[in-house]
Amino acid sequence: MTRIAFLGLGHMGLPMARNLVTAGHEVVAFDVMDAARAAAADAGLVVAPSGPDAASGAEVVVTMFPAGRHVLEAYRGGLLDAAAPGTLFIESSTIAVDEARTAHSLAVEAGHRNIDAPVSGGVVGAENGTLAFMVGASDADFEAAKPLLEAMGKRIVHCGGPGLGQAAKVCNNMILAVSQIVVGEAFVLGERLGLSHDALYDVAANASGQCWALSTNCPVPGPVPTSPANRDYQPGFAGALMAKDLGLALKAIEQTGTDAKMGRLAQELYAAFASGDGAGRDFSGIITGIRDGRV
Repeated sequence: MTRIAFLGLGHMGLPMARNLVTAGHEVVAFDVMDAARAAAADAGLVVAPSGPDAASGAEVVVTMFPAGRHVLEAYRGGLLDAAAPGTLFIESSTIAVDEARTAHSLAVEAGHRNIDAPVSGGVVGAENGTLAFMVGASDADFEAAKPLLEAMGKRIVHCGGPGLGQAAKVCNNMILAVSQIVVGEAFVLGERLGLSHDALYDVAANASGQCWALSTNCPVPGPVPTSPANRDYQPGFAGALMAKDLGLALKAIEQTGTDAKMGRLAQELYAAFASGDGAGRDFSGIITGIRDGRV
């Protein structure tokens, strides 16, 4: 049994923390939002009065925050000081690569260990314990964290040293965003040519157009009963989160001088989608903006 402080109890963090408890670990939780703390308490978690209080005495600290600035503010705001020397910090938020490396440096300078371990799989994956973790860490820290990550996820990939978990995440989500856009465009084109959704799906899902954005996250109702399109695009993975992740991709593109025209265009389209009602809809709902020309 490991004593774990879990900070950030939103739609992803709370089920992840519950899965650690189910695996037999002692979890002390905290979130800045009153409603999130109440939900954690209702779920049977021990809730601390603050992040540093949760970290005090913990062997491992997991953070699942909305953005990189929240991670760095927490690290600099007493979290690292409250933890015992040698505490393992697992940073599972999706943040910029340079922010992940700054967090790593801050933790190491304070006498701790740190890995970046962003996730893929959405709320369903968090609830079912089937997340994929992309990990940037030393070999030793990866091995130390792996049993805990396996309690929350199904696929754990060591991507290299500090920051490279976030690098893998930003690249993966750029692929996903571009794929989701073109699948949406194909269905709109098919509609206007008189092709039924089922016919296009049956062809593409069994031919060279097959991809996750089609076979799992099909953007039209019917062909894939479990896709968000059959729930009026309830997320899932919200358009606002995809826009945020593509903002991180754009930052990386610009920092590295990469000629990534499709990544840049995807960022523009999802920013437009998220500026309206797409913010709270599943990111596959961008097909509605494609239909009416809003993106």
